[in-house]
Order: sequence, then structure tokens, then C-alpha cells
Amino acid sequence: MSVQRQEASVSTTLNEIQVSAGTAAVLGLLELKMDAPPTTAYLMLGGRCLMNCAFCAQARDSSASALHLSRITWPPFPLEEVAGRIAQAFAQKTLRRACLQVTVGPHDFEQALEAVHAIRRHSPIPIDVSILPNSMDEVRRLFEAGVEHIGFGLDAACERVFRQIKGGSWRRSLAMIEETAAAFPGRAAVHLIVGLGETEQEMVERIAWMHQRGVTVGLFAFTPVRGTEMENMPAPALAHYRRMQAARHLICQDLARVSDFTFDQDGRLTAIAVPDWRTLLLDGKAFETSGCPDCNRPYYNERPAGPMYNYPRPLSAEEAQRAIEEMALAGDPNA
Repeated sequence: MSVQRQEASVSTTLNEIQVSAGTAAVLGLLELKMDAPPTTAYLMLGGRCLMNCAFCAQARDSSASALHLSRITWPPFPLEEVAGRIAQAFAQKTLRRACLQVTVGPHDFEQALEAVHAIRRHSPIPIDVSILPNSMDEVRRLFEAGVEHIGFGLDAACERVFRQIKGGSWRRSLAMIEETAAAFPGRAAVHLIVGLGETEQEMVERIAWMHQRGVTVGLFAFTPVRGTEMENMPAPALAHYRRMQAARHLICQDLARVSDFTFDQDGRLTAIAVPDWRTLLLDGKAFETSGCPDCNRPYYNERPAGPMYNYPRPLSAEEAQRAIEEMALAGDPNA
């Protein structure tokens, strides 16, 4: 997972950092009504990306606003002020973690380290970094700086989609994830986006591949963003996403293996050969935001009016039952 950074003579000093609108509201930097405030401080740095992912507002050729990532706006604020306010929110237990989203740029790694150090000077809050590391040395230095998890934006479930949507080396991407997971057990995380063109079977197999290597899997639903190459592609059907959430939960909780899932000729999940699998989903956790601890990403994939792809809070019993029904999966050999 590598990219050639361009050399530049500009200063790497980081004075400002972009803050998700919800995080800014929790920190008292913006006024915003929220029914589900973020439990993680979501921060972004690096500016327009050197990469050109077809779905991303920050992509090199995107015409979307530089203040957007997915559906969320990320206004800039002074780094030291943000770090100080995060420390206060962590002490008050309104925030439990900080997560840096780092776009690829000439000085992305150095600026990520600078941001981590700034936050760490103020607070012992757990810090995760979503970044495209260029080497295992960069991975080690981030962990040494106090990062708890490194998130790899693999996004695509298979090489076919990876080449179409992202470009670069699929094999090197997997190798970097695998090496990080082996060298630093429990500290590698991967983002996978449902609805980029993969089959359900390909997604389930990739989730299992990650889990077998001890990698934390966070699921996102593809969100069309105006100004991106994929702006006219639809979001995945809710039933499609619910099936992938259920599969991820069962696999990552060691309740199922790939062999327990049946797929049709188009790779669509049709049956789950796990006793009482519906009962195992009744607590609703499968349908909450998945990923690193304390990450709830409110309304990152969805509008407040719905449909709700990732619930940013525990589900009620009625919501959990409805989510299971939304899977539209009739094949239960144990029913």
C-alpha cells in the first residue's frame, strides 16, 4: 500500500486541522443540533488527496468541496485549540477517542505525527489514524508516537473493484495490512465499503480474510457525493447492506465461517447455516456502526431522515427486529 509522494519545499508545520461538523459541535466550536453526537473526535488533515478514488470527495480530480468527506463537512480550526478542547471533552467523558483521517500528500506522514503529538501533549485520549503508510517504518513510528490503531482504507473487497475504483497495487495493499497485523496484533483496522460493485460473496470472503488475521473490520455503505466520479451511482440497497452487516458480525464474533453462508450464482447471500442466527442478531449490535472501539460515525453514510445504514447508538428491540427483517433473507435451514 504505497504511493509516490511529491517533493515540496513548503513548510510541514501544521497550524490548523479540519474537524467534522459533529465533532466541532461537541467541542463547542460550532452550534449544531444533534440527536446522536459523535463519541469519537473525527479530524482530517492533508488537503486534496494525491490519490484519485472514484467515490471520494477528496480525490485528486474531484470537484467536490475540499471541506467535505462523504456527507460530512469538515471546517478548519487551530490545532492547539482543538487539541485542548479534545482534552476537556475526554476528561468530561463526552469523547472517548480521537481519529485522524489523513489524505495522501507531500507531507502527510509528518503532519499526522505532528497532530498526534499535539493531541497527546494535552490528553491521554486513545488515538487512531486512518492513513496510507508508505512503509512498515512509518507504521512503527505512528505506534511509537502513541497511536492505538492504524486504519487502512482498502475500501474494495476484491482486486477487480480495487483496480476500477482506486488503482495502485492490490497485492502490496494486502501485504501491508497483513504485515501490520502480524507485527502489531490487534492494532490494524480496515475500512470496507459496501456497494462499489463487488458481490456479496466477495465482501463476505474479504471480511473473513481480515478477521482471520486479527484485523478490525469497519463497514461503510457507499455514499454518492456530488463532484465525484461515482456521483450518479446509487447507494446499496438497504437489504444488501443489512446482509453484509449481519455477515460481518457473525464472522467477527466467531459465530460463523464463510462455509456457513450460501450464495446464488450472482454471489448474493441466500442462506446462513448457523443455528438460530436470527436470535444472535436480536441485540442489534450487528447493525450499529462497526470499526474501532467508541466509533459511532453519526450520519456519515445516511441522512437523518434515513434510511439508517449504520446506527450510531444501540438499537431498540423493535429496531433490531426490523433490521433483521430488512435483510430479506428467507433461507434459514434451522427455522
